[in-house]
Amino acid sequence: MTHSAEAKHPPKSVAKAKHTTVPKVRLYVDRPEKNNWFVHVGHVTERGRWRTEPHAHPEYGQVIFVRSGRGVMNLEGSSVPFEGPCVLLLPTECVHGLDYELDVDRWVVTIEVSYLTQVNAKLHEFIQLWTSPRMIPLSYSAEAGIEFCNLIKSLKHEVESDAVGHVVGTEALITSLLLMLVRETHSDQSANESATRNDIRQVDRFRKLIDEHFRENLQLQDYASMMAVSLVQLRAACASASEQSPTKMIHARIITEAKRSLIFGDMSVEQIAFSLGFADAAYFTRFFRREVGQAPSQFRIAARQQPNRKALSQ
Repeated sequence: MTHSAEAKHPPKSVAKAKHTTVPKVRLYVDRPEKNNWFVHVGHVTERGRWRTEPHAHPEYGQVIFVRSGRGVMNLEGSSVPFEGPCVLLLPTECVHGLDYELDVDRWVVTIEVSYLTQVNAKLHEFIQLWTSPRMIPLSYSAEAGIEFCNLIKSLKHEVESDAVGHVVGTEALITSLLLMLVRETHSDQSANESATRNDIRQVDRFRKLIDEHFRENLQLQDYASMMAVSLVQLRAACASASEQSPTKMIHARIITEAKRSLIFGDMSVEQIAFSLGFADAAYFTRFFRREVGQAPSQFRIAARQQPNRKALSQ
């Protein structure tokens, strides 16, 4: 029996991209004859998996509305999972890559930096909104996703129009779009108590399942399926209620049990490794050293030399 990669150790993070080597991208627009364009709206519906390598847009900010589908956003080397409906907000100079795991219906709003600065000056909360890249979920309300989609469709129509006042109309719609994002983030905060209560219940259920199955080499998807939630929801709940990833919570439970066995039991390191679902003692030793900072045998000696040792709590 071997522990799953997710249960044995966290996935290797993508190496942090260096700004000196990250491509600085100038974006394609549908109407290149308009050299003074300041907003562009595109609709993308690739089939299957689709990925972009880490890059930056020094002259543009982007709002990507993921209407459906899911994927992972690489932000400065950190992985941020997302699932539609949601919004990915990418400020200028933000180093990012996108890996769309499934067929994704998405709208991409690109805003030229000087114009974005002008719009942001209207409201302090706009400036705060763009201070860092983020994923803003819209999944709690079906109406929110529909409303945001309709706003973007109207924006696309206005941007491509030559009607009287289309510049003013575009600015009004951009303002409305950003205002909705600000209100979404603020409504998340005001609804934080109920969301937190739900997250706490989810994490409590997850902990109980870990207690029951941490020796069984289960994948995170197995836990999510037992809880009838998606991996995105499970990760979000853990981040909110425990400030740990689901994988780290599994690791913590395995380490707690390993420490108990090392301190209070008589099994050898190899026997403990097998009892916890590891294929061999060498791998268990590497795992334990990475999580604790000591080899299991060193930990056992040091712990047993301590007078009046107390049982470890979970």
